[in-house]
Amino acid sequence: MSKKRGVLLVNLGTPEQPTKKYVREFLRDFLSDRRVVDTSRLIWLPILYLVILPIRSIKVAKLYKEIWTNGESPLRFYTESQTKKLADKLADKKVNVKYAMTYGKPSIAQQLQQFNEQGVEQLTVLPLYPQYSVSTTAPVFDQLSDAIKQQFNFPELRFIHNYHDHPLYIKQLVDSIKHSWESNGRSQCLVFSFHGIPKRYVTLGDVYQQHCEKTVALVVAGLQLKAEQYKLCYQSRVGREEWLKPYLDASLPEMVKQGIESIDIISPAFACDCLETLEELSVENRELFLESGGKSYHYIPCANDSDAQIALLADLVG
Repeated sequence: MSKKRGVLLVNLGTPEQPTKKYVREFLRDFLSDRRVVDTSRLIWLPILYLVILPIRSIKVAKLYKEIWTNGESPLRFYTESQTKKLADKLADKKVNVKYAMTYGKPSIAQQLQQFNEQGVEQLTVLPLYPQYSVSTTAPVFDQLSDAIKQQFNFPELRFIHNYHDHPLYIKQLVDSIKHSWESNGRSQCLVFSFHGIPKRYVTLGDVYQQHCEKTVALVVAGLQLKAEQYKLCYQSRVGREEWLKPYLDASLPEMVKQGIESIDIISPAFACDCLETLEELSVENRELFLESGGKSYHYIPCANDSDAQIALLADLVG
């Protein structure tokens, strides 16, 4: 008799509501994780609680309100939809599919307990991060391990480390870009923007930069682009420490000075649209590019719950 299987999709997380209270809780959990910010607790926690949370929570709550749709966070909406569609896709295999958030609800521990109560014997955990990073994928493994420590029995485990070069993932990106060009026209330059991390993390052994560069190389090959037709950048840096370069916000004005008046921009690191794509990339950086003299800026959405995305997830979990 085959063993009862389960699949757990894990995304970063989202506030329950776009209010200061819920945003503060989310940011507190997220920024308290040593994998995300590894500064000494004696230095970091006073900054977090006395400066960042009181000020940042108000600003971020306003941004979340702007992208909140039909009473729901886009990240939660698409993660839930991915879960339902993947369950339908795997229905003939009778796989129990759930999702969890690294920060927020439902938690990894809650869902692991549910799987245990439902008799799941083989569990595949898929962090929804194509490129591995110590600041995103590793916290999923940490929480999974902590939850398992509290159980007398746990299922056979398969943890998917990354899928940055998976053929279906690359094809999905290539097809998405081609579809955008067919529908909206093609800009002078295609910009790949990835969430940044401190450069120090890479020096210590994080393979994130390698994965980002490999993803771009494969997509560029699929699109047959020349060197001057694309650019890789990193966004969302914070603090004074050096992060991976080139920085997106510094690159956009420079591109205009170099004569690039139109760009298409895509963020391959995200499995579904969220605050960073819908606000930072689609709004904030658009304004920066246009105010710098650019003429056209087109954001290419994430794969979200598209058929191509579900086919990729199904292939990954087997």
